[in-house]
Amino acid sequence: MSTAIAPSGLAALTAGTWTVDPSHSTVGFTARHLMITKVHGHFTDFDGTVTVADDPLASSVVANVRLASVDTGSADRDAHLHTADFFDVETYPEMTLRSTAIAASGDDFVLTGDLTIAGQTRSVDFALEFDGVRTDPFGNTKAGFSARTEINRSDWGLSFNMALDTGGVLVSEKIQVELDVQLVKS
Repeated sequence: MSTAIAPSGLAALTAGTWTVDPSHSTVGFTARHLMITKVHGHFTDFDGTVTVADDPLASSVVANVRLASVDTGSADRDAHLHTADFFDVETYPEMTLRSTAIAASGDDFVLTGDLTIAGQTRSVDFALEFDGVRTDPFGNTKAGFSARTEINRSDWGLSFNMALDTGGVLVSEKIQVELDVQLVKS
């Protein structure tokens, strides 16, 4: 359980370069399968940099995800996600996010960014929570963030689907994206 930190609480996030600590971070997603269950997946190979400005709301984020690292717990499904039906990892090996704005929203924030998947770029708003800054036992300064959004995968040309005899489709158009990120001060 995290405690919300008001925008003024960002003062602990000092200016400079912070990098994503992949061993303490998750880039995940959820899709509906057969419209009756949720399938969860994540990516295991990603990196990112947050350049914190003196005014934290003027900071910037750049993140890259290697799409071939998708893991849904099913080798067959992961192999299908690699194909041109979905990510087309041979042609488009990475998904990228470049922030365009950060704004306060109550006790939390909205991170707006350009998300590029399969050669298509669209603006996306993430509900962003700042979870604080701590020093680990080894003297490293760390910061925690969580971010959530919902995208329509068809907006990026990821439109493969199959109609079901019983109504509905095989895979939902709406995808929940969930980020839990720990940064380390460089």
